[in-house]
Amino acid sequence: MGARIQRKLASSAYLSSAESYQNHIINAAASTAGRLWQHLARPLPLSSKLPRMPHTSDSPTSAAAPASLIDSRQAAWRLLVTLGLVVLGNSSMYVVSVVLPAVQAEFGVGRADASLPYTLMMVCLGIGGLWTGRLADRHGLLPVLCVGAVGVCGGFVWAGMSGSIWGFGLAHGLMGLIGASATFAPLLADTALWWNKRRGIAVAVCASGNYIAGALWPPIVQHGIGTIGWRPTYVLMGLVCGAGMLLLALRMRQRPPLLVLPQVGSAAAVRVDRSRPFGLRPGQAQLLLCVAGVACCVAMAMPQVHIVAYCTDLGFGAARGAEMLSLMLACGIVSRIVSGLVCDRIGGVRTLLWGSALQGVALVLFLPFDGLVPLYVISALFGLFQGGIVPAYAIIVREYFPPHEAGARVGAVIMATLLGMALGGWMSGWVFDVTGSYRAAFVNGMGWNLLNLSIVGWLYWRVRHQGGAGRLQPSAG
Repeated sequence: MGARIQRKLASSAYLSSAESYQNHIINAAASTAGRLWQHLARPLPLSSKLPRMPHTSDSPTSAAAPASLIDSRQAAWRLLVTLGLVVLGNSSMYVVSVVLPAVQAEFGVGRADASLPYTLMMVCLGIGGLWTGRLADRHGLLPVLCVGAVGVCGGFVWAGMSGSIWGFGLAHGLMGLIGASATFAPLLADTALWWNKRRGIAVAVCASGNYIAGALWPPIVQHGIGTIGWRPTYVLMGLVCGAGMLLLALRMRQRPPLLVLPQVGSAAAVRVDRSRPFGLRPGQAQLLLCVAGVACCVAMAMPQVHIVAYCTDLGFGAARGAEMLSLMLACGIVSRIVSGLVCDRIGGVRTLLWGSALQGVALVLFLPFDGLVPLYVISALFGLFQGGIVPAYAIIVREYFPPHEAGARVGAVIMATLLGMALGGWMSGWVFDVTGSYRAAFVNGMGWNLLNLSIVGWLYWRVRHQGGAGRLQPSAG
């Protein structure tokens, strides 16, 4: 019996010690996990060396890329994917101008009412650019782009099946709000953060996707209208663009690289005080950029939105107008690339100033010339002169505002430019309905262009007064 009691005591001691050991292991594991989580959650020093991540698709969306990937081959491949997304996502901005005469005839509305779908789309695109930029700052590009793909596909299909001008307009509003907005401002901001030495040309390439869309899709849609009608053409556009965006979005999981801000008291910090852009409060500087964006794009919208209808009124036909629109936007591609190169040398503010001045010159040329050949030439010049204006705003935000606010602030400025496009498209149609010609509409555009020129000129004067602009440097490694 004593032996049995000893065995029981030994067994009880073993179980007790086993439980004690198990609890010790659990507590140790919990303690280690807690210390590891605190270590991972602690911000990494900007000067520390980050590991290289060779495959974008394996990276979590919440982790920033190593600073060594700035200006790298991976950044170049990402830029190529970005270009494809912009071409697909912004197709609706230029297709609606091509179908304007057919929609006006089918629904039996005036020129101003037929311009409303474009206006609604651009307003919603601008508003959508605000929240898509903020969402991309917080959650990365992938979810934003996936929602955008659904919006583009659904908007095109809905518009192709609409039974009234209001349904047609609401469908374009959907494409702007959650479709095209996902592939413009967020991608401009993202591109600016992946490049430093060649930032201007990189942003220009990204933004040129907008004009590649304008050069590529109008002739295709015009051919579709002539062969199968505008409704089946719209449905096909939705399926092609939506599926293409969804596939390309899967390559955009990686967050932008970390950057080193200039140390307080350093020469770079003195040269660019990002807490007071242009020597103004951030809200004031943002407001001025937004007003300038509205003004320049009201002027820009007149030829881009109404060149097809203008050629139809002059007796040249809608097909000639679509060709001029494609020529204008193809030259805009060249303009954006060249402006990017120029921007890398002289900065965003001076590039915007030159673009605004040259756009005003091109608008003046539309007044005395209305022949077929002169209109082709002036359309090409207009594209060459104004193509670099909108990308310059993204560069200015990158140069003068904190990098972690890039998505939201670029989204706000792009929203203003798109509101300007919307206002200019509708206003030009309204002026035509009131006066019976486009001459007054061109004069109206010139007045808005002068407003933009005066604001940008004043900001440039303040930049000169402060002593120029610097660039952020990538962290070592």
